Amino acid sequence: MTVRLLVTRPEPDGARTAATLRERGHAVTVAPLLRLEPVDFELPDDAVGAVVMTSANAARAVVDHSQRNTLTSLPVFAVGRNTAQAAGAAGFDEIHCAEGDKKDLVDLIVARYQRARGPLLYLAGEERAGDLTADLAPHGLSVRTAVAYRAVKSERFPPAVEALLARGALDGVLHFSKRSAEAYIDCGTRAGILARALEPLHYCLSRQVAAPLAAAGATTKVAPRPEEAALIDLVALPQVS
Repeated sequence: MTVRLLVTRPEPDGARTAATLRERGHAVTVAPLLRLEPVDFELPDDAVGAVVMTSANAARAVVDHSQRNTLTSLPVFAVGRNTAQAAGAAGFDEIHCAEGDKKDLVDLIVARYQRARGPLLYLAGEERAGDLTADLAPHGLSVRTAVAYRAVKSERFPPAVEALLARGALDGVLHFSKRSAEAYIDCGTRAGILARALEPLHYCLSRQVAAPLAAAGATTKVAPRPEEAALIDLVALPQVS
């Protein structure tokens, strides 16, 4: 049995997630509900000793930055494999990769970073969960935060996706951020099909991502770890006949 899925993740990650799901036999539609835009951030006045990234989008924002060479000459601490791969593609040579969540990332930085090198530069999104500065302060590590990208919500579902949801032609929806989950609810409300849009099973990267969907009445399933592979594994494999 083929599972009919909607992936709401921004590109280019949405296409990669969809390809993995299709390899497992699922029927996948991609409808990015966020559009990611780089922000032309400035480097801090004081010298920093390493870069920290909690999203591959931060690495992509470095690619066309005017001080790319300065940034990529620094070590980078990445939250997980996808972010580490994006950092490598952006030109970073020294990459330290955590296991996929912010606690792992903090533990990795505390274990490997030398405080004498100076503060860390956190390349963050305009909206973010948690406080990396507060997490690292008890360990004597200071952080400078620069907003490197922003996510702009879609106002409407693509017409084809709206039609699929309206006639109940999807079995599940994958959500990778709280902001995209909120955009999904908003799009369903504007289209007048929120009840139908909440009917599929909603696969969520974390409890925080699931919260607005659950509050709206959706049935949610949360990945055991906040990483793509764990979320994909939540989706039941089709039966082999």
